[in-house]
Amino acid sequence: MNIDSPVTAVAMSGGLDSSMAAALLVEQGVDCIGIMMRLWSEQGPGIASTNKCCSADSVDVARAVADRLGMPFYLVNAEEPFRKAVVEPYIDGFDLGRTPNPCLNCNRRIRFDWLLRYALGLGAECLATGHHVRRRSEADGSFSLLRAADPMKDQSYVLSVLNQQQLARSLFPVGTYTKPELRDMARQRDLPVADKQESMDLCFVADDDYRRFLEDWSPAPVQPGPIVTIEGDTVGTHQGLHRYTIGQRRGLDIPVHSREPRYVIRKLPEENALVIGSRSDLATLEFQVEETNWIRRPHSSDPDLTCQIRYRGRDIPCALEETGDNGVTVLLQEPQYGVAPGQAAVFYRGDECLGGGLVASP
Repeated sequence: MNIDSPVTAVAMSGGLDSSMAAALLVEQGVDCIGIMMRLWSEQGPGIASTNKCCSADSVDVARAVADRLGMPFYLVNAEEPFRKAVVEPYIDGFDLGRTPNPCLNCNRRIRFDWLLRYALGLGAECLATGHHVRRRSEADGSFSLLRAADPMKDQSYVLSVLNQQQLARSLFPVGTYTKPELRDMARQRDLPVADKQESMDLCFVADDDYRRFLEDWSPAPVQPGPIVTIEGDTVGTHQGLHRYTIGQRRGLDIPVHSREPRYVIRKLPEENALVIGSRSDLATLEFQVEETNWIRRPHSSDPDLTCQIRYRGRDIPCALEETGDNGVTVLLQEPQYGVAPGQAAVFYRGDECLGGGLVASP
């Protein structure tokens, strides 16, 4: 490591994207160090014996890539902050009848906070990751977060939690490339990640069985409760609110009283009740967002705003009205179905991710 030049830390996972992020920076002459976090290694029912993004094999691959690129490599234990910042809020969210996305807290509290501070402590000036997004410097000195060149791999939705201070110290080297291009580039460099399969599951949940995970690790006991209609009639019994999602149609143990399908409309955790109704009851044109984070705040009169309410979801034209206390009223131009409390609502202007927040309970 050349201590006289700026140092960039690369968050490594043993996967294609982070490995290519490191390779691209090293080839540009950037002095890099590789850091990999051990996030979860606790064994038990419903939990992966090792975190899927920091298994022993992944550590070996990440270290091999770092060695090949001539980078120092650090494996750091982040299990305790990960548990407190990601796993426990995930469990609490379901206990409150919400639909949490743990990747948001992981990026906000762990990757671009805990890890960034760790990297700065090692003497790095910024942190590079393998996220598929782009960063742009603006004339006023701020930074904007843009969608990736590969729309099928864009990850701006889960990075909507970042602030200007974090963006100022973040680099996203792979955001201008498509996945096939990155695989070809890895093969050309003989990196052992070119054909590595992506993991799409929650990294700390075994076999992607989040229901079992919650049943085994939530302090709240699983209790059956009533299934009620919008009109208030009890028509069945659910087997625990955590087993159902807003908009779910299949798996409802209820008698068929009409030809019209029934869907989960909302959860009432205070009453331990599951509310069902017709598809039209799921339609939402207006909802509230809380804990809003603005990367770059839009003008209230901006006519080109869109909202995305699911990862990989499509853009819905909208208007926004700020309500104070980091709250926003979202007015959609077309109805959406299955908008669930706890989901992230992320706002865009074209390819620019402006920020986002969490759908509030009705």
